[in-house]
Amino acid sequence: MKVLGIDPGTATTGYGLIRSEAGRVKAITYGTIVTPAQLEMPLRLYQIYRELQALLMEYKPDAVAVEEIFYNRNSKTVITVAQSRGVILMTAAAAGIPVAEYTPLQVKQAVVGYGAAEKKQVQLMVQKILGLQQLPRPDDAADALAVAICHLHSYRLSSFLESSATKAGEKR
Repeated sequence: MKVLGIDPGTATTGYGLIRSEAGRVKAITYGTIVTPAQLEMPLRLYQIYRELQALLMEYKPDAVAVEEIFYNRNSKTVITVAQSRGVILMTAAAAGIPVAEYTPLQVKQAVVGYGAAEKKQVQLMVQKILGLQQLPRPDDAADALAVAICHLHSYRLSSFLESSATKAGEKR
């Protein structure tokens, strides 16, 4: 299974594509989509759309996992991140790829086992889980890889639970 994790942003959108094969998880590619601050918002959003669309066409992930917005006190930031999330969700939907959304708390719990983990702890676990030689950089890409890992764990768990429920139903 290939999962593309996305850490949305208007200035910088992180992405990380992972693959699960035979119980092992590996990074295929990761990086960022960076939009110039001097561009008008519609053009920045269009750039995110175009670059994400190219990633989806090239790598053909089985799922896209997107981090939900963490509310902070800067409402302008929340609005611009929400706009980029909308573009990301629409791009994946238009490509016919299932989308899952996770809160930062869910991502940290899935990757580190502790919902209040610090960014460095998450990066270290991402490095360890994916067998990377170095910490994934930049931070937005590392966060996107963590979102993808979270989805993979969630998918495995739900598949296991569905399988167990089916087997339990057959035994009755």
